[in-house]
Amino acid sequence: MSRFSDQINVFVLEEPVFDAEEINHLSFDQRTDQLVILVPHLRPGTDVDEQKTAMRNLLSDFFSEQDLANWIFWYYTPMALQFSDQYTPALTVFDCMDELSAFDFAPPALLAMEKMLLKTADIVFTGGHSLHEAKKEHHNNIHVFPSSIDKAHFALARTTALEPTDQAAIRGIKLGFFGVIDERFDAELIRQLALKRPEWQIVLLGPVVKVSMEQLPKANNIHYLGQKTYQQLPAYLSGWNVALIPFAINQSTRFISPTKTPEYLSAGKRVVSTPIRDVVKPYGISGMVNIASDPDEFILAIEQALLAADQDEWLAQVDTFLEDKSWDNTFEDMKKKMLWTLFETDKLLAS
Repeated sequence: MSRFSDQINVFVLEEPVFDAEEINHLSFDQRTDQLVILVPHLRPGTDVDEQKTAMRNLLSDFFSEQDLANWIFWYYTPMALQFSDQYTPALTVFDCMDELSAFDFAPPALLAMEKMLLKTADIVFTGGHSLHEAKKEHHNNIHVFPSSIDKAHFALARTTALEPTDQAAIRGIKLGFFGVIDERFDAELIRQLALKRPEWQIVLLGPVVKVSMEQLPKANNIHYLGQKTYQQLPAYLSGWNVALIPFAINQSTRFISPTKTPEYLSAGKRVVSTPIRDVVKPYGISGMVNIASDPDEFILAIEQALLAADQDEWLAQVDTFLEDKSWDNTFEDMKKKMLWTLFETDKLLAS
């Protein structure tokens, strides 16, 4: 969205917060000349139906003097259709990043909303190959865009000398993970790793969501350091010996394409992952990432990563693979496909 805002006006509508004292309203956070964050403020205690009505009214006020022929609607979640399906913009994009219906506590209406959005959208992007395979029969203009990265940002981990204080205090071999700790996280795998290799230190960065801390493993060599900012991540990565993708193999991970895979690799870190389909192919089969299915395999894969003698050759392979995986390239390719879709739509309307 930042790249789009270099060329056009972009308004990002966030989830509502329930802090309005009297009147529901939108606040405007002007990040740049052409990038604005819109935050709906609703009255506390608003129920689900009232939220939909309030959001419809706020959007109605916002668009009251706008020509929708000048607008592109970009959906990250089908649930937004519940308060925006009355509009007909010039182009509707569905950026399908996850199989959201497979997540714990997914709204019951999600599948119906996604079916409707797939009918409404002019173009669909998917965040990985597995997701593309699952959705490609449901739309005739669907394109796969696996994780892109800010290579320069994460490559800072290769040259950063100082770790953040909370991690620097941890001594020994460090195995790291960053991301949301939720139902996708294989807690039992981490528990077994910590138990079987007490000399290894496991560093976990990120918020705990939809699971309780009581459900997560506790040990002297497991360190929950909490959520960190995007800017802080390279400094933490710099101190890791091996990066982990310890996702459980379940419905919620069936179609994911973890962005952390190329981010870890950009940082110059060896990676050990469970057999997530979009990690196995292309990263596992090419030897850039070690794949392991259970605690014993994980331990063996980590030991191999720690002892690997081909670091320069491996890094060269990684850098070659990541050469064209930038957000700049993704943006340009998406823009071309959107412009083509607009052109084809205009031709259809003209005929």
